[in-house]
Amino acid sequence: MIKGLIITPPVLGRISIGKVVEKNGKRLPEKDDQFTITSQIHSKEGWVKHPLDEQLRAKVPNQKLRSIPVRMLFDDPDLNLRAEYTLFDRQTGRPVCIGDGETCQRRTGNGVEQHPCPSPDLCPLAQGGQCKPYARLYVNLDEQDELGSFVLRTSGFNSIRTLTARLRYYHAAVNGLLSCLPLQLILRGKSTSQSYGTPIYYVDLTLREGISLQQAIIAAKQLQQEAQACGFQQELLDQVARQGYANAVFDRDEGDDGMQVVEEFYTDEVAEAECMQSELKTKVNSGGDFVQHIQKSVCPVI
Repeated sequence: MIKGLIITPPVLGRISIGKVVEKNGKRLPEKDDQFTITSQIHSKEGWVKHPLDEQLRAKVPNQKLRSIPVRMLFDDPDLNLRAEYTLFDRQTGRPVCIGDGETCQRRTGNGVEQHPCPSPDLCPLAQGGQCKPYARLYVNLDEQDELGSFVLRTSGFNSIRTLTARLRYYHAAVNGLLSCLPLQLILRGKSTSQSYGTPIYYVDLTLREGISLQQAIIAAKQLQQEAQACGFQQELLDQVARQGYANAVFDRDEGDDGMQVVEEFYTDEVAEAECMQSELKTKVNSGGDFVQHIQKSVCPVI
């Protein structure tokens, strides 16, 4: 294996809740109230949709994709969800500094150096919103390729906090059999003072509709037994994935999508303010549809 090259789960496509559009000569992120599943092909019109997107939309009445059935590739929550504070070079799309709130790796003229990471609020290098939490969730959607993944990228605190909690809670609840659980990504809405009362959307991870935790645990144990009977070793798979992540000298798993990541998640403050104002105007008119969906689908949080 080539040293210094990060080995990530094979990516078959992307999951997003927004896109980048051009407004007043600037490319700005535009959020959505539904998921979109795309391929890895990017055209002038944006990311080309994956065939699974249409297949899943055909199963919902209003064609709004607000839940996606998924399975985790690994039992270790940290292998499925990778989250750090990340500062990108806006000109090249390459990360400059990656930290966890305690220590960070920083690319300098002398190579990669290790420094204390005080978090973006207290770091002089991160002033002006240059550094943000940045997470990648790898999930399996296609049963025909059980080791292939679709990646959901996000820099939202609500999504990162919720996904982190869910993965760790489910991991504990099923005694580590996280990869055997029948799960789904769902889109939730909430209002905050910063959104001026209009809905903002974040990603949650729950058991699939109609399945209780007790039923899920029984199904997970049965699936593990069947996998072990045919010789599948989940522990070894987790170990190999952990080694692949650790193989990098400087963690960088966004591949060639660095500039797209910067455009989508790391807009400058002026552009972000303009984008927020535009989104607020749109949500005032269209937010009711999502609110009605939320009201109809309210269920106890597991």
